[in-house]
Amino acid sequence: MAPRTLVVSPTYNERENLPGFVEAVLTALPTADLLVVDDASPDGTGALAECLVRAHPRLRVLHRPAKAGLGRAYRAAFRWALTRGYGRIVQMDADFSHNPADLPRLLASTEAYDLVIGSRYQGGVRVLNWPLRRLFLSYGAGLYVRLLTRLPVMDPTAGYKCFRRAALAAVLRGPLAADGYAFQIETTYHAWRQGFRIVEVPIVFTDRVAGSSKMSLAIAWEAVCLVLRLALRHR
Repeated sequence: MAPRTLVVSPTYNERENLPGFVEAVLTALPTADLLVVDDASPDGTGALAECLVRAHPRLRVLHRPAKAGLGRAYRAAFRWALTRGYGRIVQMDADFSHNPADLPRLLASTEAYDLVIGSRYQGGVRVLNWPLRRLFLSYGAGLYVRLLTRLPVMDPTAGYKCFRRAALAAVLRGPLAADGYAFQIETTYHAWRQGFRIVEVPIVFTDRVAGSSKMSLAIAWEAVCLVLRLALRHR
């Protein structure tokens, strides 16, 4: 019997993207479930998600009382998934920067690997509609992570990932501290340090069309400090 799959997507003010995203994910994976984790979005994303459940029985909604960071949203969702017996857990954005059509390829790779990363930079750069400044910042962040931690991953800040259950459970037992996008680095790093098999699957990343990015200076600074702590801890 194939392991059950759950796709997890945190949301904050994604009302414009949510209906199409839910339809696309559940169509791409006809037997998987989708968990939307909403941080009390002021635009009514959470309420809309509840309405969509009536049309999509495989959709689940986890409501959190306030916006508290991407890392905390994912930790809550991952624990929710593990307590309900899912064997494959995918994380992705709900703004279509991660193409739902890539989901079958990522899941197929979990037959041989414990963590599959949808990579923007494996074998080249595949990012659409980003200004050069943001592209250089993203690529430079990956280089910074690799140089300081020796993590052998071209896209360590990637947010499109699929975990096998054992790998995710082991990572969650570790010292995870990041609240923002640094959580992506942290989880991949701890999976690597614990010896789990990691592969990067090339994807095309497309900047969002609707809604706005949640990136901020504070989130970027958290990532800088996290990488330094990881490097110092294991040297």
